[in-house]
Amino acid sequence: MDVVTALHRAREAYERREWLTAYKTLSDLDDTALTATDFITLADTAELLGHSNDAIQALQRAHHSAIAANEPLLAIRATARLAMLLALRGETAVAGGWLASGERQLEDIGDDVVEHGYLLVARMLERVGVGDLKTAAQVPPKIIDYARRFDDANLLAIGLNQQGRVLTVFGQVAEGVRFLDEAMTGIVAGEVDDPIFAGEVYCSMIEACQWIGDWGRAAQWTRALTTWCDQQIGMVAFTGQCAVHRAQLMRFNGAFTDAVVELERAVERYEATGNHAAVALAYIERGDMLRLMGDLDGADQAYATAVAHGSDVQMGRAQLSLSRGDVAGAVAMVHRVLAAVQGNIFRHRLIPACIEVLHAANHTDEASALADELAGIAEDFGSVAVRAAASTVAAQVGLAHHDAQEALTAAKSALGSWLQLDAAYEAGRSRVLIGRALRLLGDYDGANLELRTALDAFQTQGATIDAQAVAELLGEDDRPGGLTQREIEVIALVADGRTNAQIASELHLSVKTVARHLSNIFTKLNVGSRTQVVAVAHRYRLV
Repeated sequence: MDVVTALHRAREAYERREWLTAYKTLSDLDDTALTATDFITLADTAELLGHSNDAIQALQRAHHSAIAANEPLLAIRATARLAMLLALRGETAVAGGWLASGERQLEDIGDDVVEHGYLLVARMLERVGVGDLKTAAQVPPKIIDYARRFDDANLLAIGLNQQGRVLTVFGQVAEGVRFLDEAMTGIVAGEVDDPIFAGEVYCSMIEACQWIGDWGRAAQWTRALTTWCDQQIGMVAFTGQCAVHRAQLMRFNGAFTDAVVELERAVERYEATGNHAAVALAYIERGDMLRLMGDLDGADQAYATAVAHGSDVQMGRAQLSLSRGDVAGAVAMVHRVLAAVQGNIFRHRLIPACIEVLHAANHTDEASALADELAGIAEDFGSVAVRAAASTVAAQVGLAHHDAQEALTAAKSALGSWLQLDAAYEAGRSRVLIGRALRLLGDYDGANLELRTALDAFQTQGATIDAQAVAELLGEDDRPGGLTQREIEVIALVADGRTNAQIASELHLSVKTVARHLSNIFTKLNVGSRTQVVAVAHRYRLV
């Protein structure tokens, strides 16, 4: 294939969003055959396919090619793109160097051009990367101004989205959501033709919804992102984020096993792109899921991996310590988290777990103060999920103070909201609170009905820790050796004659995790073989 034909094929493939064809065709050509625009196209396809290092090299070549061809605006565009990519990868120092180069080139041009807006996007991301949120917060209005003056839909979408993020972070949630929604109109209408910008806006929108507790909106845009990703043939970029978002929704809806599988896919996608911060997020989510499912060792390993990727997992470790009975250690970590985290957008997601730990330590006054704080945040946000969380902790506080009627009213309010959101796990937790309140009021039949419903839900979901707690309340925790629900599931499959590999496939676990479960089972039951495990299982009617 001659050079002219190859370039034509690559450009047409890019227009059809056939990223792999465009990437391979351009990669096979000699650098001397490519223009600066071709190098930018190569960089885009490389980034979309998960080849971040190739994208960086292509953008550097685009910059040098544009300078050699005396196309300064195109050189600035390549510089802005490169700085954005580096900032998103966490390489803020290198991004800052390229930004300084681009800004100097702008000074040499002297004209007011739209490329200034693209450099502002990169500068904003660089400032966020170094923790300078105050400076970053001043940039989005300038981006929006450039976008509107030069009628640039790609720039407008990212500017509106980031302005919405700024407003929500600083407590102006209702106004922030309006900007976020406006940003998405350009995506839905097909006006945003840059796939990199479209993907970033999609993921930023979903993250913003989660931060403010708007799970209904998050679900809507996660479905839209999934469809968009499926339309991009061979794309790797953003598919990891999409998998994490789906897993978060699965967890919210009580589909724990499916969520763990989805997170494994997310890790594979993220590791393919070298995105360490995103890998850490996936492992934090995985740790939270495994903890709820009773696999405390697996959760510990997941949190450790997240730390290795540069993340702070103190809240997850606090809950893990509580699950292991180390209440004092959990309280110490909660105090460190509360002292370090400021801003309603961040604190509202931590407060419920903090209150749970504080109640376990009988720090009722401190828990009550946090419950009041969350109630105020819920009023400001107007989010159904945050209001439900506030009602949940209000019920916990009522029980701690032996005010059964207050606890019952709050728990019923929480249950109604969680059911409205299809939040099966949280609905089960609300039923436990209702059951406890009814017991205090002397309605034992009603209490047992609520607790039994919650237990059935937790067992279906695989929420082992919660299922065990409810079983104790019902006086049904007679499992030998303190076996977890997950361990009982493994025992059942062992009794059915399954191998470790078959058990792993059935339960969506790794073979290594199954082996660890069997080791724990042997220890708890004081046996030395699979045959003895089956015998004990039949003796206690576990299978």
